[in-house]
Amino acid sequence: MLTQEDDVEIHALGSRGWSVSAISRHTGRDRKTVRRYLREPAPARVVAASCLEPFRGYVEARFQDDHHLEATVLYRELVSAGFDRAYTTLVRELRRLELRPACAVCAHRRGSQVTTEIDHPAGEEIQWDWLELSAADTPWGEPADVLVGALSHSGRFRAVFCEAQSFGHLAGAAHQVLVALGGTPKVWRTDRMATVVTPQTGRITSDAAGMAKHYGSEIAVCPPRRAQRKGVVEAAIKYLTRSWWRTAAVLTMGEAQRDLDAWSARVADGRRRPDGTVGEVGAREPLAALPALAYPAQVVVGRKATRLALVAFEGNQYSVPPAHAGRAVTVTSQVSRPVVRIAGATGEVVAEHRRAPAGAAQTIRSPQHAALLEEAVLAAFTTKQACRRKPNLPPGETSLAELARLRDPGPPPADVTSLADYARLAEAAR
Repeated sequence: MLTQEDDVEIHALGSRGWSVSAISRHTGRDRKTVRRYLREPAPARVVAASCLEPFRGYVEARFQDDHHLEATVLYRELVSAGFDRAYTTLVRELRRLELRPACAVCAHRRGSQVTTEIDHPAGEEIQWDWLELSAADTPWGEPADVLVGALSHSGRFRAVFCEAQSFGHLAGAAHQVLVALGGTPKVWRTDRMATVVTPQTGRITSDAAGMAKHYGSEIAVCPPRRAQRKGVVEAAIKYLTRSWWRTAAVLTMGEAQRDLDAWSARVADGRRRPDGTVGEVGAREPLAALPALAYPAQVVVGRKATRLALVAFEGNQYSVPPAHAGRAVTVTSQVSRPVVRIAGATGEVVAEHRRAPAGAAQTIRSPQHAALLEEAVLAAFTTKQACRRKPNLPPGETSLAELARLRDPGPPPADVTSLADYARLAEAAR
């Protein structure tokens, strides 16, 4: 019996006008075989019965008991029942005969389940998610988190760089995203992020509830292990990462934010849709008006003051008294107020400044701090030569005397009774 490849070659040569003898010499096959294959269709291959047929009922019953039954366990059970083939043969026949039933739960988690598009009315929903960048991924060498908000109907999105994923950073970045989009939809959809949902109970936090009431929106939390519910923002993050971040020529977080805003308006909003560009469709969505101020959440971060008595916060530098240079401090700022407070290790507020725009690379130093720093620097200034590193300084006379006293303290002092004590005793006796 010839292989499928030989059969195809013989028919191809015959269709070109080759004789049977020529085909026989070329393929090395007998002329009668070549003639028979040219005259008749290739005989169908007879598939031998599977070696699992005698055990098929038991295998199906075991898989009904446990869809995830290990093949090694099944092999041991079949060997004890008389199966005399190898383990690889068992695995091959299980796959060929498709005896293992599919698990619907696992298929859904792997993303191979049947799905459908979810209809998102205009102005109905916005989806939130974080893009996490490690220190190795950023040119400035520090980790960053990017909050991305995408309108579910149009796919229009905006993103804001943050230093962390705390609730204060979330509230401030969400307000900036909504301002850039021109309003807020009715529903905010998020995954089960810890700043929005309590992990132990699955209920939204009090801070998240207060922010939702501040903007007049609802919060819809995706069920566990159902990331497909917010596929719009997932696609936006993938598009943002591949189209902009991988080629963005930025050196600081402030530069990255400005370049991202320009790219979002110029490139991301220019994507074509059947009913216009993404930016045009997003601009037509009926979004609710925003409140005058952002939700008053607190941003609290720990920092260490530099030797110049400066504290870094949101891409800017803020001064502290020189006594706190090199020490740990706590920076506190309210999202809706342009004030930055810096507290010392004991909790007392040591500095208060106006809040500069994030990423502005400004250095804000108050006149009082500048004067104190100048005084501290002048007080520490000296013209003396620096101490030598290898001088010979043996112990002095005072040190030797103290050492001798420690080695020979002398006899202990005798107990001495004062005459005043005798006088008091006599007075008491009288």
